[in-house]
Amino acid sequence: MRLLISSLFYKSPFEDLGKHADKVKECAHLLREAVICHMGQECKRFDLLTEQVAQLESEADDIKRNIRNHLPRGILMPVDKFQFFQYLREQDKVLDEVEEALFWLSFRPEGIPSELAVEIHHLVEAVTQPIEKLPELVALAIDYFKSRSKEQRKKMKGLIRDIRQHEREADHLERELKFKIFATIKDALIVYHLVRLVEHIGDIADHAQNASDRMRAMIAE
Repeated sequence: MRLLISSLFYKSPFEDLGKHADKVKECAHLLREAVICHMGQECKRFDLLTEQVAQLESEADDIKRNIRNHLPRGILMPVDKFQFFQYLREQDKVLDEVEEALFWLSFRPEGIPSELAVEIHHLVEAVTQPIEKLPELVALAIDYFKSRSKEQRKKMKGLIRDIRQHEREADHLERELKFKIFATIKDALIVYHLVRLVEHIGDIADHAQNASDRMRAMIAE
């Protein structure tokens, strides 16, 4: 009973989940800026932007560890803990893929081939859209689990559908871009590098959708 009573006064882990989502969104903005910068001929800020992403990823890891290490075993939660941690895991993987995409981008200092620059920019724009919705999704979840409002649940389901649609659009762009890479680039090493880069960029949206799917499971009736 002591654990039950103390859990009533414990800060909701969803609050820290929201802080983690904010870090993810910030990284999405930096990804967009870094890719545009890298495509420029005289960009001097790319290394600084990648360092900022690494710093945000480290701060997000601190939040993640704080959630995992300071969640009392007996705390009452409005959702299954396993589903909650699955959501956190997928949201955190968004950050990992942003960092990985920037690493792969840095492997080619001479920049993206000009004939692919527009399509890669479009792909980056596509994958950042679902990421930007994650803080809003967590904020809606905080309100929903307090009120159990059907209207809030409806808003969440609509947002989850939006994220899923953005992921499908990004997936389509990724496939089309791969076709163009093989059709236009003759150097096998460059083809390999670009395909891996595009896959890492595409995986960003995949994990954003996976996170939204975990949230959908948490609000299932």
